[in-house]
Amino acid sequence: MDVDKAVENMVANLQKNTGKTLEEWIPILKAHGAEKHGEMVKYLKAEYGLGHGFANMIVLKARGGDAGSTTNKDELVEKQYNGKETLKPIYEQLIKAMATLGADVEFSPKNAYVSVKRKKQFAIIQPSTKTRLDLGLNIKNQAAVGKLELAGSFNAMCTHRIKLENEADVDAFVIDWLKQAYEGAG
Repeated sequence: MDVDKAVENMVANLQKNTGKTLEEWIPILKAHGAEKHGEMVKYLKAEYGLGHGFANMIVLKARGGDAGSTTNKDELVEKQYNGKETLKPIYEQLIKAMATLGADVEFSPKNAYVSVKRKKQFAIIQPSTKTRLDLGLNIKNQAAVGKLELAGSFNAMCTHRIKLENEADVDAFVIDWLKQAYEGAG
């Protein structure tokens, strides 16, 4: 399913399901004063009985934190690497490698990372620190092996993570795990 189309459908159904439009929800949320994403979602769910999907979408739209809030996807990627320019060649190498996995690979930049999907998300690329880029992968029923570690609290959308600090870290080991994650998302 096209993510942008799904969000459009949610926005269109918001008033029918909640009694308010997105334009009405945003000032309500901002008036509450919560600053963290999770606090905002929790507030909308507890105070107004919204489901997680609608609450999360309202918060993302209010904060401009979804990919649909910007028209320039390249701008999102540039922001991610602002001050972390030394990591950009690693990102570009990963993008190039992932693009060879299949014609159905889609890249969807967010504020903090780039989501990579096929039928479903199989990877994320995130510049986590000034010196480290994290490759999050979805690989079901796989123990940690070598530099493939369990994701832990890194990102709830990933089962595993590989820490990359230079271009040489994008080796055959990483490419093999990327292929497995890609195949698992088909």
